[in-house]
Amino acid sequence: MSTEPQNSGGPGSRPSSKDGNKKNIWSSMLDNVASGKRLPEKNIVVLGGTPESQREFLDTLSSDPSDPQLPNERRRGKVAPVANEFALGYTYQDVLDADQEDILARLSIYMLSDPSPSFAPLIRPLLTPQSIPETLIVVLLDWSSPWTWLRQLREWIRLLRSVLISLDDETKIVMEEVMSEWKDKKRGLDSSSTPGVANSGGPVTIPLGPGEWDEGLGVPLCVVCQGANKIEQLEKENGWREEEFDFILQFMRTVLLKHGGSLIYTTPFLANSLQSLIHSSLSIHSLLKRQSLKHNVIDRDKILVPANWDSWGKIRIIREGFDIEGVGDAWSIEIQETSRHWANGSTGDEAQNSSDSAAPSAEDGTSAVVIYEQTIKDPKQHLGAPGSNTHADRSQIEIETQDMQGFLGQQVDVLEQLKVDDEKDRAANKVPKQLDMSPDLEESGRVNEHIGPVQFNMGGIQVDADDMLRKLKEREANRTPKKETVPASAADEKAHNQALANFFAGLVKKPGGSPRSSPAPGSSN
Repeated sequence: MSTEPQNSGGPGSRPSSKDGNKKNIWSSMLDNVASGKRLPEKNIVVLGGTPESQREFLDTLSSDPSDPQLPNERRRGKVAPVANEFALGYTYQDVLDADQEDILARLSIYMLSDPSPSFAPLIRPLLTPQSIPETLIVVLLDWSSPWTWLRQLREWIRLLRSVLISLDDETKIVMEEVMSEWKDKKRGLDSSSTPGVANSGGPVTIPLGPGEWDEGLGVPLCVVCQGANKIEQLEKENGWREEEFDFILQFMRTVLLKHGGSLIYTTPFLANSLQSLIHSSLSIHSLLKRQSLKHNVIDRDKILVPANWDSWGKIRIIREGFDIEGVGDAWSIEIQETSRHWANGSTGDEAQNSSDSAAPSAEDGTSAVVIYEQTIKDPKQHLGAPGSNTHADRSQIEIETQDMQGFLGQQVDVLEQLKVDDEKDRAANKVPKQLDMSPDLEESGRVNEHIGPVQFNMGGIQVDADDMLRKLKEREANRTPKKETVPASAADEKAHNQALANFFAGLVKKPGGSPRSSPAPGSSN
């Protein structure tokens, strides 16, 4: 009883010390819980594309390949807005585990569509010593214009190099460490995974292959070629063949091998491995389901080349004749053309002058972009320049067809004019003549030449009308001199009777037979 008042005394009493201890205990517990609930932060810098193609990339990245409808039901009303209509866009996504309950990481996605050097200050704050190990660079390309791919990629690489060179020393050290980790994954320096090195007594250094990691950026790189469904359209409408598609694939893989980058072709609304590739590059792995990332270099619309998988040997076997060494050397020169001018803070005029100074190298064929665009050309441009390839020659004979309705309208006018001309010709050749019902023997002869002899059957006897008419004429001709001594009326009647007699006599007479009874020509006299 005597101690209670003392314990409730001044600031140095025991209750105050107990309150202080309780406060410290709760603070440490809350800090531990907060750190346990803190989500891993991952960053994706999306370069290139349009606002629509960037949204398409985000939709593909957020879809669940195993059950596409499940995320839509669970995330209905929880999708973060996308602000990418201006210079630097931003949105975020939560990466869910296989059961769609636990959040594995949060993706902060930054989007930039224009590779202008004036936007370099917008990218620079995104690359810090803390963020670089958790950052992935994604370059968006589209199959609607594959002839611009290398030029676009060159501009983005130059912009990135200008930004990375301008960073502070601490950030550069972190970038070197990140690149060393990626190279070690390629070399397979982990002794536990390499047979026969556990007892070697030291680390094993496996050298990189030719062209691998020659131009490391300090940040992982992934190139996404969207709209692979347009490959068939290029083949049908522009006459592209497998040679063009193989050349594009060899060129892109050779270039990305120098940066240690990955490559993937995607098709909207079709299952692909984009999500697995992005998550693997950011070291995001499911705790419930292990997803394996498999390469695909066979299906031309589903190409997938993970980082640290490719090599010159794998690129050569696609098609013979590809100068992989020349392309690699030309690309190393290409990306350094103007990046040092931007890093030194040169003006636009100086950058233009530097581009002009590089013109001779482009003309003599040492520019990687020129080498690429000499084979992969825009079908809409004039392709009659000397040195055009087979694809250009095929495109020269292509013409634009006329609209069907316009063509039919022109044909109606032509038909009306022909109709008027026919009417004029018919009116000019129309000669009035008296109707003559008498048979024209000459005319009938010409007709008979076309239609053949006229025959009919009478009483089972096949009668030739032409032969009958000929006989009547002959008999009438033989009787003509005797008609002069007979009166006109009697002669006409007798001639008529004789014609009938001859007609019936001809009916009963068959070829090869003899007449039954036929009056002699002169019996009537």
